[in-house]
Amino acid sequence: MNRISVTCAIIEQDGKILCAQRSTKMKHPLKWEFPGGKLEEAESFETCLQREIWEELGIEIKLLERLPSNFHIYSNFELELIPFRCSLQTFEIDLLEHSQILWLSVKELKDLDWAEADIPIVNFYTENYK
Repeated sequence: MNRISVTCAIIEQDGKILCAQRSTKMKHPLKWEFPGGKLEEAESFETCLQREIWEELGIEIKLLERLPSNFHIYSNFELELIPFRCSLQTFEIDLLEHSQILWLSVKELKDLDWAEADIPIVNFYTENYK
């Protein structure tokens, strides 16, 4: 089974966390996620995440800390989701791929309908960063 490595950003700003809703054109439409994307060949996790956040949201981020990966098996591939706590470096967000974003407190995160692979990341974050 193929394994795909995907980075994601838990972007923190003023006590809130950026949550992004997948568009209707994406896989798992309208599910919520921490934004990010697939690792390209010979690319570091950090470079991948900064590139993907620029491509998806038009913002620059600073990576603060890598959190434990989550491995999730879909029907035809295994996903390694690699999360990083991040801070914003630029503040004008463009929704280039997602249908909407929300800034939520840690205790509000579990109220959203998250993509399956993101749920363990949400759980880890809410338990460790209250």
